[in-house]
Amino acid sequence: MVVRGAPAIAITAALALAVEVSNLDFTGTPVEAASFVSKKLEYLVSSRPTAVNLSDAATKLQNLVSKTAESAKDASAVFQVYIEAAETMLVDDVADNKAIGSHGAEFLQRQLGNSKNISVLTHCNTGSLATAGYGTALGVIRALHSGGVLEKAFCTETRPFNQGSRLTAFELVHEKIPATLIADSAASALMKQGRVQAVIVGADRIAANGDTANKIGTYNLAISAKHHGVQFYVAAPVTSIDLALPSGDGIVIEERSPKELLNSEGGLGKQVAASGILVWNPAFDVTPANLITAIITEKGVITKTDADGAFDIKGFIQSAK
Repeated sequence: MVVRGAPAIAITAALALAVEVSNLDFTGTPVEAASFVSKKLEYLVSSRPTAVNLSDAATKLQNLVSKTAESAKDASAVFQVYIEAAETMLVDDVADNKAIGSHGAEFLQRQLGNSKNISVLTHCNTGSLATAGYGTALGVIRALHSGGVLEKAFCTETRPFNQGSRLTAFELVHEKIPATLIADSAASALMKQGRVQAVIVGADRIAANGDTANKIGTYNLAISAKHHGVQFYVAAPVTSIDLALPSGDGIVIEERSPKELLNSEGGLGKQVAASGILVWNPAFDVTPANLITAIITEKGVITKTDADGAFDIKGFIQSAK
């Protein structure tokens, strides 16, 4: 958890390997260099099974070095192409996040009747500390604020690792965005009082039908939002979409250490729970597509295509190319 946030995980992995190959004394052929990079990427992908951005980036980079090796004169040429591609990913992620923010802010305003006083709730951390910069769901909040239409952002503490209270609250205060921190268990009460018009969250993996894996507790928020008539949005780059998965049933959910629940400070402090108690600590849950109002991407906003509340994500991506 030194690096967390699906986009940040992918970019950090790519750049970490770029640092390694930039200083590598490699004597093999271009094909061997491509194989070296590919195997390293496979190892990195095994570190985080839920977030699709990492495997998506790895696949693109593997294909790139494999193709480069076919015509490269030496191994260094393969490594240089890889380094440049990894650096480009860093730049592109910031641009993509700003586009997500812009699309999301414009769409929310239209959906909410061009209101000038929009309050939203967000979960976990989806800002500059979870991406290359600006953020996804938090990027939408930034865009609303810069547009002068954000009344307040509410952020959950996001137990047990407290990404909301430790990271999102920090970013909101740093950016001087009007914000209030709430306990995870206070979200339904907040919605019942009518204090938020929308919930905006990020995503670690989005299935082809729109089912979305995100930080544990997201599903709770979606159910509550549905009950209270609050719009529920997912904000993520298209690299978070996994068209190979027909639904969220196939998403592998990472489980974290029991210490995160047994000890204070997300497992870093003293033990507070009774010794001998068993722990179930999934890091993510899957929110069904029927609970999601729309999916905000850098290519635009994916909306429902029929009365049954289905998304045509594949069609959207194809038309956006």
